[in-house]
Formats: sequence, structure tokens, C-alpha cells
Amino acid sequence: MTNPASTTPGLPPPVQAPEVVLARLRSHARALFWPTLLLIGVCAVTGYYFGSLPEPWQNTLVLVAAAVLVVLFWLLPLVSWLTRRYTLTTRRIIFVHGIFVHVRQELLHSRGYDVSVRRTWLQSLFRSGTVRINSGLEHPLELRDVPDAGLVQQVLADLSEQSQTVMGARRQEQSALGNETSFWTGR
Repeated sequence: MTNPASTTPGLPPPVQAPEVVLARLRSHARALFWPTLLLIGVCAVTGYYFGSLPEPWQNTLVLVAAAVLVVLFWLLPLVSWLTRRYTLTTRRIIFVHGIFVHVRQELLHSRGYDVSVRRTWLQSLFRSGTVRINSGLEHPLELRDVPDAGLVQQVLADLSEQSQTVMGARRQEQSALGNETSFWTGR
């Protein structure tokens, strides 16, 4: 089915504004504080004990234990933090996460949604928070511990309102053009 605006003589075809990336976000880097503190501690303990044990296998065991602790409690949290990202554009929100299984969710601003912010006392100190976007789906989309959560909430509300205004204008244009269409007869 063709667009009535493109077939109406005298009217130019509708022009879509290009999608612009407004922000790329991750959770606050504060999430890496404890893993980094543990990394420093493991390196200090390993440096202190390595070479001072009587048996060579014990020194090797210290290195293996340190490597396992670093991989489990520093590298995996770091990779997890790096793979969870949020992209805000003029048309949608893109949520990408996952280490072994890559998951991508998108939410169009034109769908309309509620935006709320939840903050703990620690998040309030850093002006971060969890932005919850409820679009009527079973599970709301959560942008966990994003920096400057109040600004993110305001931008999302503005984008949703702007998109709703544009969609309303398009519906009015389509209904106005709908009066000029021909009727199909049931022969």
C-alpha cells in the first residue's frame, strides 16, 4: 500500500529527520570500586608471599590462586560493566548487555512510556540513579545506576513528549489526506 502523501500531486514526499545519537551511557564506574580494591589486595598478598614459601609447588599455587581470584572477582565484573551500555537517540533507546549471550533491546519513543528514577543514599551523593522506563510491557526497562539520572529522566520525558507530538501531527495529516482518497466499491 502506498503512502497517500507521496501519491498526492503537489505535495512533496515526507522527509524523515535522521536519527541522532544523543548520549551513550554505562552504569556508574563506582561499580568497579570493590573489584579494583580486591585486585590491589590480591597483588599485594601475592607479591608478599610469592617466593617466600619453602616448596616450588606452593609458590606456583599462590600464583594460580591469585590468577583465579583476579579473573573471577576483577576481570568478570569489568567485562560485565563494559558490555552493559545504553544509547539514547532521537527515535529510540537501545539497551545492550551480556557477556556470553549478547542481548539488544530497543524501545521507540513513539510508543510512549513512564520514566521514574530510584536512588539510594549513595547514588544521591554521586547524582546517579536507576532510571526505570515503563512502557506497559511485563518487565520495565531499567538503566541501572546511570550518572546524572535526573538529566536522563528529563531528556527521556522530553523525547517521549516530542515523539508523541510528531505522531499526533502525522495522524492529523493522514486523516486530512484520507478525505481525498477514492473509495473501493464492493463489486
